[in-house]
Amino acid sequence: MEKIRHDLRLSETISPFGVGAIVDVRGESLMAPDTSWWDKKFAHEISCERLMARLGAGVLRQPPAHAGRAAKETPALPYWRFPAWRFCERCDKLSKLTGRKKGKWSNTCDCGGALVPMRYVAVCEKGSHIQDINWFQWAHRGRTASLNEAVRFCRDYKALRFHKLATRGEGLAALVVKCYGCKNERKLAELVTKGALHQDGIRCAGRQPWEPESSVKNPCPYELVAVQRGATGNYIADRISALDIPEERPQSAETADKIRGHMLFRTVVTDNGGPQSEMLAQLIANDLGVTAETVLGVAAGEESPAGELLLDLKDGEWSAFLKKLDEGRDRTGSDFVVDGRSLEGLAGPQSLLGKISGIGQVRRVREVRALRGFRRHDAEAKLINADLGSDRSYRPTYPAVELFGEGIFLRFDEEKLAAWEAQPEVQARAGILKKRRADSPWAGRLDVPEPRYIALHTLAHLLIRRLAFASGYASASLQERIYANSDRTDKTAGILIYTAAGDAQGTLGGLVRLGDPKKLIPLLVAALDDADFCSNDPVCIESDRQGASQLNLSACHGCSLVSETSCETGNRLLDRQLVLGGSEVRGLLDNVLTDVRRPR
Repeated sequence: MEKIRHDLRLSETISPFGVGAIVDVRGESLMAPDTSWWDKKFAHEISCERLMARLGAGVLRQPPAHAGRAAKETPALPYWRFPAWRFCERCDKLSKLTGRKKGKWSNTCDCGGALVPMRYVAVCEKGSHIQDINWFQWAHRGRTASLNEAVRFCRDYKALRFHKLATRGEGLAALVVKCYGCKNERKLAELVTKGALHQDGIRCAGRQPWEPESSVKNPCPYELVAVQRGATGNYIADRISALDIPEERPQSAETADKIRGHMLFRTVVTDNGGPQSEMLAQLIANDLGVTAETVLGVAAGEESPAGELLLDLKDGEWSAFLKKLDEGRDRTGSDFVVDGRSLEGLAGPQSLLGKISGIGQVRRVREVRALRGFRRHDAEAKLINADLGSDRSYRPTYPAVELFGEGIFLRFDEEKLAAWEAQPEVQARAGILKKRRADSPWAGRLDVPEPRYIALHTLAHLLIRRLAFASGYASASLQERIYANSDRTDKTAGILIYTAAGDAQGTLGGLVRLGDPKKLIPLLVAALDDADFCSNDPVCIESDRQGASQLNLSACHGCSLVSETSCETGNRLLDRQLVLGGSEVRGLLDNVLTDVRRPR
């Protein structure tokens, strides 16, 4: 298999054409090898301490790229041709032979016809390996081969042809691989039955196409499955991203430090839950403006350590956003610029304004996206690291890109949100998705669908759909980040909608201008009005079994779904009823449209 030089847009090298993915370029089918094949002098290092704290040891590197025409020494990504087996669109000859023409690898047959990659490849069920199907071996197996010695011992390697028989219709039965040496032929319909490759004696090689055979230490125990080359399940990327935001300590950690620094705190600890500790805890609480239960919790060591909270990237981001909202106009000029805006004196429905406690215009934000690895065929399959080189155990290289953009941040009132989600019917509605998430073998990777998460996630989708009309950005260019967790000591309740570009030093400002409260509140009302009428109603609003693995309730393409690249959970965990209300449940914003439409 020859190595080919090719370059893509930087953002595409993380998704969807990252390490291990198949990419079609000018009629050729190519696969990107792991980062150990990169020329490191052209892959400069990217710094993001918050992201590396999650990944552990290693280094982030931007894939080699260039602008303009490619030359011999131009930085570019190496690619391997996969699958190697191709057939000629003119003479139907099937082989994996590749020649050269004027010093370059040729993709044409001896007859002059273009070579087309075979449409089926073999994928390991659980090991995430992929390989070519040995079509010569496969064509000489099967029922006929067991009865005919001439077929079993055929060695005419140049006589293989791939035909489409018009007399057999349009299905796989019309596609045959035939050997003109022994006259045996097999239909592709025999390839896709369960256990077909195993029965034909074709086993998993236990490696990726670019890895040498010597890299396999132990044979792979899993069976191979024949799948279409372009099937989406052939590549399931494991990506992680972080906003490059200065880490801020959560409010609970700062409060705990103040409590520990109080002169009476040591006596509370010494009394160890006695009558004196309760009295002193109340005195400390009165001095610091906290509750006595909080003081006793710190004394008992029941609070969550700040270091543990900061392991989650969103915790640090949430704290940083809150600090920016309190400071008002941001004049720092850094890579994280947020103007905090107040809602005081703003005209609009109080049922909406009363639930929003802050708006941030994110004028500049830096995001770093990295690829940890990938899986194939099954979400529970083995994770293949993005670096398979010799130093992957102590200093792996992760493909990463940095993007600069803008956005809108919304913070919701914690007290009113907590009162809403405490209602039994709201908990019951969210409990439907909680149970399905628990029953799904792969959905454990998704966020816990508590009521606040479902409502804010759905609202983010509704706002993205509305912003696509007003901001000048396509909906696929907008991203979401949901901060909704009630299990933490520092509860979170907010959404960030942003856009970021990797091929420029920022964006045009069309989104941040709409973050002005005078423009954003009408947009929110318009988004709710759009969602109130779905083209699939009443079926959609009455449904509680939509989406992949039925992980959506009342949400469909007509009202709530956006591009999957824009959503954190791939268009899952959505429900309009928890936003707008339904026949048996009150929505978070169920009175907004009523207030707006009420005659004045």
